[in-house]
Amino acid sequence: MGFLDFLVKPLGQILYFIYTTVAFRNYGLAIIIFTFIVKLILLPLTIKQYRSTAKMQEIQPLIQDIQRRYKNDKEKMNQELMKLYQEHKFNPAGGCLPLLIQLPIIFSLYYAINQPLRFLLNKTPEQIEKLIEYVTQKVGQVAISASREIGVINYFNEHISEIANVSDILKPEELINLNFLGINLGLVPKISTDLLFGPQSSIYLPLLIIPILAVATTYISSKIMAPKTDSGNKGGSSTTNSTQNMMLLLGPVMTLIFSFQLPAGVVLYWIASNVFQILQQLYINKYVMRKKEVKAK
Repeated sequence: MGFLDFLVKPLGQILYFIYTTVAFRNYGLAIIIFTFIVKLILLPLTIKQYRSTAKMQEIQPLIQDIQRRYKNDKEKMNQELMKLYQEHKFNPAGGCLPLLIQLPIIFSLYYAINQPLRFLLNKTPEQIEKLIEYVTQKVGQVAISASREIGVINYFNEHISEIANVSDILKPEELINLNFLGINLGLVPKISTDLLFGPQSSIYLPLLIIPILAVATTYISSKIMAPKTDSGNKGGSSTTNSTQNMMLLLGPVMTLIFSFQLPAGVVLYWIASNVFQILQQLYINKYVMRKKEVKAK
């Protein structure tokens, strides 16, 4: 994973700085504020994405006409579409840029959240191994096998008095409280009857809220961002609509899969990002698009 260290380390330090200052040591709030900062930095690219989407809506009737005229000649259709894109200075991939830039951030956030001792608290590999050995002797390897560093953090949060035994490595004021509204953001949601209805149900049942919110906000965000097509048009419109419907479903499905693979803190970032995107797009639709339509008249 070393190739991402140059990005993970500063992001981890920024997240921890937010946690200890403006977030008042609230881990969930720190991730939400972190998301807000990232979205502001990406705002110019988001505006570019919006313009690309608006341009797509503008030339949609022309695209549908080409698709209808050359539906039996795919090569000619592609040539005419490329010519149309060049004439209107439209890049079909322009709307994907913000997402492509967010992917390294999500991967980096995954490692930062999964390895808080290394990337948030700046502990050396030797110090981390000593802490893991100490906790392993107390509770056993299985108890912290999901994420050894998160297991260490959780253990000392639950046994704060024992931190005196490792005070040369870890100080009480360095501890990170991973809980947010009763949800441990360091854990990965699981669908397991043993976990959901067993002794650990109070820990793993609340975690299911995270995938539900992630799927819901992804769908709403995709729905709002989807280009509007003229349903009265024939020919290529059915192909366009079916593609859009597939994309509306693909996003939430992929989100659901990843929600059960990543720590809840990473998925919270995605939820906060979706909410920010929804509010931003509602503002654009209500004020920017309306002004544009008035000027057009």
